[in-house]
Amino acid sequence: MKKLIISLALLTSSFSALGADMSKGADNFYKSDKVTAQKVTFKNQYNMTVAGNLFVPNDLNQGAKHPAIVVGHPMGAVKEQSANLYAQKLAEHGFVALSLDLSFWGESEGQPRNAVLPDVYTEDFSAAVDFLGTRPLVDRDRIGVLGICGSGGLVISAAKIDPRMKAIATVSMYDMGGVNRNGLKHSLTLEQRKKIIKEAAEQRYVEFTGGETKYTSGTCHGLN
Repeated sequence: MKKLIISLALLTSSFSALGADMSKGADNFYKSDKVTAQKVTFKNQYNMTVAGNLFVPNDLNQGAKHPAIVVGHPMGAVKEQSANLYAQKLAEHGFVALSLDLSFWGESEGQPRNAVLPDVYTEDFSAAVDFLGTRPLVDRDRIGVLGICGSGGLVISAAKIDPRMKAIATVSMYDMGGVNRNGLKHSLTLEQRKKIIKEAAEQRYVEFTGGETKYTSGTCHGLN
């Protein structure tokens, strides 16, 4: 079925009024009093447990089936950040919304932590559709997926092979594969790319023989 584009214009006015409530310290994420939140888990086809937050409007008609949306977080983030915000605002507008932690991140399973495996990520989105499509409140023919930043490209990849995703939208979508191959604004030369690939290949010997794991520059090495 032809994919539809979810219009996010209805959220613009709501987001513009939001501000960080620093009176609660670090616990300043948006929490809606118009929706009910529930922590959930489900399995992907790799038998890994994926963690999510399910948001349901308080005034939802329990005797009917409703549209639902999966919301994916930016690369390096977790569901409690921007994914929860979008999911709650969508739930305020009548959707059953599910934010999730991609595998290897947040509360979802996967080792090593913070691993980047796009094929597993795309499976996570299909697994989220499995979960939503088996909820009694959800209309299976009206399930959409929203990808924020790095998740934008992932939801498009997922939708290519999962026609159950009837609507796709992205926010500040970024091509994470492209930036890793070519650098920001294609700043890496061919020789630099070859050097990175060679170093990564040699690093496999180091780690295979018990040496220290070397992370990419995008991974936080420590917090002070």
